[in-house]
Order: sequence, then structure tokens, then C-alpha cells
Amino acid sequence: MSVFCCLLNQLLNLRYNLDVCSLLKHVSSLVPLSQEHLVVKLCQLVHHLLNQLKVILDESSLGGLMHYTVSALKVCGSWTHTDVLLALSTIVYGNGPHCVQILSNLLSEDGVLLSYSAPCQPDMELQQAALNCMANLCFRVSGQPAVDDQYRSVCFRVFLQTLQSAQPVGANEILYCLVIQSALKGLQYCFLGGKWKFGGEEELGTLLASVKRLMFQGLPAVSVEWPLVLYPALLPQYDAVATPNPLETPKPPEPSKDSTNKKKKSKGKGKKSKPENSNNVDVEDEGKETAAIPQKDGGQEWRKRDGDVSIKPSPLVLCPSWKRYTSDSEFSDPEGNAQSKLRLNHGRVRQGALHCLLAVVKAVEKRMLYGYWSSFIPDAPIGGPPPLTLLTIVLKDPSAKVRLSALQVLSGILDGSRQFLALAEDTASPRTSYTSFSFTLAASVRELHRALSLAVLAETSVQTLTQVIKCLAFLVSNAPYHRLRPGLLTKLWKHLHPYVHHRDGTVRVSVLNLYGAMVTTRAPLPEVQLLLQQPEGSGGSGTASFTPQSSTVSWRQREGASSPSHTPVPHSPLAPHTPVEGTCGPPWLLQLCSSLVTQPREEQAVRLAALQVLCHLVRGYFPLIQVCLCEIRQVSAHCLSDADPSVQLHGSKLLEEFGTGTIQQYRAENKVPESSRVPISEVVHFWSDVLKGPLNAALQSEQHHKLQASACDTLSSILPQAFAQLPVSPHVFFSVSAQLKLTDVHHCVVGADDVMLVADTANAILAALENRSTNVRTKAAWSLGNLTDTLIANIVGVDFQEELSDMLLLKMLQAANKATADKDRVTLNAVRALGNLLHFLRESQMSRSAFERPVEDAVRALVKTIQTDATMKVRWNACYALGNAFRNPALPLDSTAWSRDVFLALCHVVTSCTNFKVRIQSAAALAVPSRRGCYGDVEQMSTVWRSLAKALENSEDTNDFLEYRYSANLRHTLSQALLHLLSVSEFRDLPALAASLGGEEGMAIREHLIKYLQAEENRGGQEEEEGEGEARREKCNPLLRTAALQQTVSRLKGLKIDGDNRKEEETSRDAVVDLLQDLLDTCRKA
Repeated sequence: MSVFCCLLNQLLNLRYNLDVCSLLKHVSSLVPLSQEHLVVKLCQLVHHLLNQLKVILDESSLGGLMHYTVSALKVCGSWTHTDVLLALSTIVYGNGPHCVQILSNLLSEDGVLLSYSAPCQPDMELQQAALNCMANLCFRVSGQPAVDDQYRSVCFRVFLQTLQSAQPVGANEILYCLVIQSALKGLQYCFLGGKWKFGGEEELGTLLASVKRLMFQGLPAVSVEWPLVLYPALLPQYDAVATPNPLETPKPPEPSKDSTNKKKKSKGKGKKSKPENSNNVDVEDEGKETAAIPQKDGGQEWRKRDGDVSIKPSPLVLCPSWKRYTSDSEFSDPEGNAQSKLRLNHGRVRQGALHCLLAVVKAVEKRMLYGYWSSFIPDAPIGGPPPLTLLTIVLKDPSAKVRLSALQVLSGILDGSRQFLALAEDTASPRTSYTSFSFTLAASVRELHRALSLAVLAETSVQTLTQVIKCLAFLVSNAPYHRLRPGLLTKLWKHLHPYVHHRDGTVRVSVLNLYGAMVTTRAPLPEVQLLLQQPEGSGGSGTASFTPQSSTVSWRQREGASSPSHTPVPHSPLAPHTPVEGTCGPPWLLQLCSSLVTQPREEQAVRLAALQVLCHLVRGYFPLIQVCLCEIRQVSAHCLSDADPSVQLHGSKLLEEFGTGTIQQYRAENKVPESSRVPISEVVHFWSDVLKGPLNAALQSEQHHKLQASACDTLSSILPQAFAQLPVSPHVFFSVSAQLKLTDVHHCVVGADDVMLVADTANAILAALENRSTNVRTKAAWSLGNLTDTLIANIVGVDFQEELSDMLLLKMLQAANKATADKDRVTLNAVRALGNLLHFLRESQMSRSAFERPVEDAVRALVKTIQTDATMKVRWNACYALGNAFRNPALPLDSTAWSRDVFLALCHVVTSCTNFKVRIQSAAALAVPSRRGCYGDVEQMSTVWRSLAKALENSEDTNDFLEYRYSANLRHTLSQALLHLLSVSEFRDLPALAASLGGEEGMAIREHLIKYLQAEENRGGQEEEEGEGEARREKCNPLLRTAALQQTVSRLKGLKIDGDNRKEEETSRDAVVDLLQDLLDTCRKA
């Protein structure tokens, strides 16, 4: 046995290049459970090998080793169980779903793991090993199934109980930290193992309270009475401290300008050589922010907030707080070593708590999570001790890893918070009687800006600094700056500028991404527009403010680089500039990004980030960029000539954004003055030069299909008015596109002499619709929709309709029919094409037997799309397509069997669809047919009327606030549709209409119709969807609406009624006419 023990010791010290699974399985068969010392050695060997070599156990080895270790727990003495559990935790790591045979024994009420992991367990090493084993059971390997929910729930309860339990009296503090770390890791694995449902609101609050307490584990001077449960609240919760102060209404800080100026001056002398001594920040909002936390040793501050200035400046005060931690040299060697280990483990507990919180943020629904916003993110600083939040950790924790974890959690909370933060507003003067939620939320956004700006200036860890800037990007992307007082982005813009030239590439990339977020959010923002027009680094003022830890020259220049590409930008931030100087040239951000893109020595990631900023800049602030045609053309040409396909792709995207910007300028609905547009001659010159450059090579790059597709998108963004003036024939573009099977058709009117061009384009699209790639089919369907838009634009030309081949139209109709059964991305535009084609077909074509079945299939495909569970945008397009088809007077709505199905489908959607925009479009479609015969018999006409009336009655019934904002548009469209039905109705319809208008339902209809006629129901807020290009919003004034109603009244009065039910129909007609006349009188009086 002693020899075998020596052999096991040697195995522990060897490096292996063999079949570990077979080795462990064989060795376990040789070690009897009665030899407990050998069992311990074997367990140590299992843990060592599986951890070191990252071995994936096969099914046979997994079963054998699990059986051996579980048996050892039953047979061997308790002194061996810590090592056995350590081996078992390594074996089950990521194998939880395959351990069902042992889980029922280990996790039963009297199971080994539950008994050893209980908070009352006296042996903390054994408890930690059991918790670690349970955590590894819950770990889920990506792509693999998770452990059964019932076992995860058992483990979750144990982990949560462990966090809630106080540290035993006299227990080893380091062991206690290890126990907490294992429990936190287990909770993290529970959430990452798949969808998680909390047992109730209180369970989530209990977990968050425990995690928040552990976020500050081991930090000095944190003497807080922690709550057992956090409850969701609308207003910030109060963290009760040992000497609590009454809760005060948060007010925005009102600092003194004189004091802030003095502070700035006192900081500007002799501090430029040491980055850690730099806290040169904009202190307009920070003059009263001394963050004191009571200490046990007599009220000294735990750590001053970064940015505070002592009356007697000293390196100790100005040094970042985590650099002022007590040195180990103040202790004796054993004491210092113990203190160091304890600090290390406390830091790991805080980091584990933050990782656990991040897992909760990802697992919990955002709507539920934001109820706890005030528990982790403060609002404006007030008097008294500051609340302990994530920002406290970001600014004050001595561990860079913990600060990094806190920033990751904060980023996770801010990501996707746009809908929640949209409620923030502080543009109005604050009320003195109470603080509104919107003002409190706005104060929270300002506090986030303040704290993260301080963190940027004080942070010395490159990884943490990068995460601070990423967190700011999440904040900027989601905050509603159009509802906040201006100035936040100006300060941030100024603080960030020096970091564009930071030594580390990841920092430079993150800064560029943040600039991209600034020029993207709510673009165009007046504040950002002014910043872009200022000289470089001015931050919206005449002079720049910089931290001593960077200079205006990049780090390459400080190292002596002499390359011309590293020359500083012409506007030096240290030199004062007048506003006139700042606005005479291109925006400095465009110059900066252009120089970064064209620098040969710049890192690739930085170049790509700069190109993305350029694209965002062109998209959001085109009026400022349009004067820089030459720069944009040169940068894009440089990128398209680059050897890296990703750079080429971004260069093509930049051209596309410019083309899209010019098209937007020339759209009539945007009402851009002629003097503010890019002249067509310059657009023609721009694209002529581009087409002579490397774009043609990108179009023919067969090795990079994404680049080809992007180049085709670039061609499709050429301004139609300039397209016809290009020196290259349009046939060349379409021939290239046809070869690529990625055609993009322009929204331009073509003449009869271009029918062959349309035919060639259509054939290329039809071929692309058969491609195996979903992306290609999606592009082809979009192109088919654009091509059919062109057909509708030329529908007035009879010659054009006649010259277009019937066979080609039939093929297009059949291909679009087939595409409606494809994925939603393809169906989205296929239904749009069907609507255009059904609108375009002539009566002579409709009557041909070859078209009868395809037309019926097309209509039924649209009906099916409306009735399925497709995305709302697809259903919206299908409703629009039916309305488009109804505009064709040749469509046989009055003589086909499928007509009834069409109207029933639209009636069902208008009354029951949860999406109001789909309801609006279905109501608009029902109001399109211009003849009474299109609506079918009396019963079908009555069904359409009742559906519209019911939809009008329920136009405010919704549980989703996002839908409620469209209710006015819905009522407008429904009222218009009801009046349209009255305008085409006949005497046979009047009894049903009179019965509807005469009852209680009629009173509600009357009120809505009066509002419509008086133009109280506006059509604002409805977003334009794809396929709505030719639709125009109604611009009728109230006089025109009442005039149309007067015509309806006159027509109804003149109806000749014959038949057996003449008296009843006359009575009904008189009732309807009287009601409409009453509406007219009411509107005229108003």
C-alpha cells in the first residue's frame, strides 16, 4: 500500500499526454474504499487531472467515477469527505443533466449534499466543498441541456439560505468568505442554466438584498443596517445607516461658479506629470459632493469622492482612493500575510456578488428589474451620507477587478433601458411641493454622468477604464437627452477627447464607440450639432479642459514617432479659437476619424471603429457633412482599395449612407429647401468619381459575397435624379446586378423605351428568388417589391402596361406567391410585391384563364398571411397589399368566391389584433373599394360595418401603453372608413345601418364622427412602414370633410326605393339622413 501511495503521489506531479479517462477509471478499480488514505490520494488525483487537463469525461468514465465517489461518501470516514466532495465537484462540472441517477440521493432531504451544505454545518471546509459541488451540478455547458428545474430549485434555496446566514461566532473569516463565494457562484450558475422563475416578488427582493450587502463585504467604514428584503419602488429607497437622517427631497445641485473656478485654478499647477494625481474635472455639479461615510475610528471619511479638493492640497488627498490602501509593511510578516489574504478574499466575495447580480440582471425581465433601480443607482446627491450603490463601488472600491465587475452590472442594467429612461425629464422648473418620478429619473441620469465621468478621469486600470467608457456608451444610447437640460453631453465630450490618443488600442476603440453613440442618439440633437461645429477638444466652450494624464499629442508622438500620418490635427486644443474658426471647416470628428482610417500604422480595430463613427455621423448629421464630399469620397476610395475585406465593407457602407442622405434630402415630405440640398451636379460628380474607382472591383469580388451585396446596396442609394445623368448607362448597372443575382431597383420612373430593362431586371430577380441562401432571397424579395413599385409609378402609361409581357407578369405573380411561404424576412416584401402586381394587372389580363388561378392564389396568400402568427410588420404589409389590390377596379371582388374570405379576414384583424398599427391598416384597406358591389351582399356589408363600429368602440382597450399612443390614429381611420361605407351604401343596406346608428352603439359612433369631422382626431405619430411609399396622409381640412358628408347626405336623399319593403327602407333612410344632418349641423355650429 505504501508503494501504491508513492505511485499516486508521482502521478500527481507528472504531466500527461495519455488517455486520462481510462487511467482514472482503471486506478479507481484498484483503490478499495477501505483504504481511506488511498481514497483521499485518488480523489486529489481526479481533481488535479480533470482541472489541469480540462478533460471531458466519456459516459462510461463519468458513471464509474460518480459511483466510486458517492460510495466513498457513504463508506469512508467523515475526515475524507472534503477531498471526496472536491473530486465529485470536478466530475459533475457541466455534467449535471447526466447525473440524474445520483441527484435524487445527494439532494434528497437526508442527502449528503444538503446536510453538509446547511448553514448549521460546523465544519466550514466541508460546507464549502458541498456548496461547490452543488454549484458545479447547476453549471450548464453552452449548447447542452440544463439540470432539471426541481434540482436547480433545491440548490437555489440552499445557496440563498447560505447568503442570508450570519457568520458564525469565532469562525475563520477566510473560510467564511470561501463559503460565500461558493454560494454566489452557485446562484450565478442557476441563472445561467436557462430560464428562471422566482417563487415570488419577495424571493427576488431577498436575493437582491443579500447580494447588495455582499457587494460591500470587507470594505472599511461601511456600518449599515442592511434590510432583509428589497422591495420594488417608484421612488429611491433609503439605505438606513447607523445614524439615520430623515429622507429629503432630492434637488439638483446649485454650485457656486466662483468656488468652482477657484478649484480649477488651484488644480492646474504642478500636477501634470503624475496621472494618478489628476482630478481635473468639470466641477460645476460637484462643488458640494463630499462623500463621507462614518468610520469606527471616530468619524473620519472612508474615502473622499474623486474630484473633491481639500483645503490643504496634498498628494494623499488627490491620489485615487484605491491607491491609498494601507500597506502590508505596517504589519508584521505573519499579520501582514493574513491581512493580505483576508483582503483578497473579501474582494473575491464582492466580485462574486457582482457576478451573481449580473446573472440576475440577464435573467430577470427588464420591467421587473427597473422596480429596483433606486436600490443600485442613486439620483442627485443630497445632504448626509450618500447611498451605497453600484456607483459607490465604481468610484471607491480598491480592487480594479471589482470595479470592472460593477461596471459590467451597470452596463447590463442600462442596456435596453431606453423605454424606462424615456420617462426622465427635467427641462421644466422643479416643483417645490413634491418631486416627480420623471425629475427623479432625470437626476439619476445626471448622477450617472457625473460619477462615470469621475471614474474616467481617476481610473488607472486599462481594462476598467475601457469598461467605464463602454458603460457610458450604454447610457448615452438609452438616455432621452431631448428631454433633459443640455450640457451633459458637452461635459462628456470634453472629458473624452484626450483618450482618443490613449496608448491602449481598446481604450481608443471604446472612445470612438462612445462618440458613435453620441452622434446616433436622438440624432440630430442641437447640443451635439453645436459640439461638432466647435474646434477640436473645445467641448462647446472657447478653451479646452484636459487631464494631465494625457496630452494633445498622441502617445506615438510622445515616443518620438515622426511619421507624417501622426501629425496632430490642425486645430490644437491648447490654442484658443473663436467660434468662427470652429465652424469654417469640416466637423473635427470627421477629420479625426478620416485621419485614423487612413493612418497605415493604426490598429485595425481602431480603423473599423472610426469608420463606424463616420457612418453614424453621415446618417445623423448629414447637413453638416454634405460640405465634405471630397473627404468622404477619398476615405471610401481608400477603404475600398484596402486589402482587408472588413475595411472594404465599411467603406461601401459609408458610400451607402451618403447616398441615402441625399435621397432623404430630395424627398418631398422632408421639405428640405433647395438651397440646403446637395446640388444634383455635385451628386453626379461624386458618383461619377466613385464609379471610376474601386467600387467596380468590389462589385466583381467573387470571393467576398457580403462585399458584393454591400456594393449593390451602394448602387441602390444613388439619387434617382442623378442616376439618369451618370455617364455610365443604367443598363450596365443592371447587367452587373443580374450577374450577381442581387438586384436593387431604384425608385425612379422609367419610360416605355426602358421596358426591356425592366424585363431583364425582373428575370434576374426571379432567378435570385430561387437561391438557397436566405439572405439572397431576402434581397431579391426586397428588389421585387421595389420593381413593382416602379410598375405602379408607370401605371398611367397605357403603352407601358401593354408592352410589358403577360408571361413575365405571370411569372412574377407566381414567384411572389411562392415567396409568401418563405421566412418572414422574405414574406415581408413578397406580400408588398403581390399587392402591387394585383393593382397593376389590366382587366384583359384578369379575365384570362391563365391568370385566374394565380390571382386567386395571390389573394388567398395575403389572407393567410394576415391570419397567421407572423410578425406584426409582415401582417401590416399584407393588409396594405390588400388595400393596394382593392385600388384596381378590374379586381373581381363582386364575382368571386374568395371575396368573402378577404373581407372576413380584414374584419377579424380590425377588431381583435393586439397591434394597433395593423388594425389601422386593415381599416384603411376596408375603406378602399370605390363601388358598392365590391362589398358583396347585404349581410357582408353589414358585417364590415359592425366590425368597424366595434373596433371604434374598443379603440382604447389595450394593456400596452406603446399601443395606446396609436389609438387616435385608429379612431381617425375607423371614422373615415365608416363614412366611406355610408357614401357607397344603397337602399338595401339602410335598415342594418339605421339599427346600428339608432342604438347605444350609435351614440358612441356619433361622438367619434363629430371629432373626426372637426379634425380633433389627428394622424400624428403613425410611423411610415415599408411599402407605404406611395400612401399619403390625408390633409383634408374640416370644411372638405363636411363637404364630403354633405354629398353623402344628398345622395342618400336621392335614392329611389322600390320593392315590397319600401316603407321600411324609407324609414331607415330618413333615420340615417337625419343623423348625418345632425352631425353636419353640430359641426357647422362649432
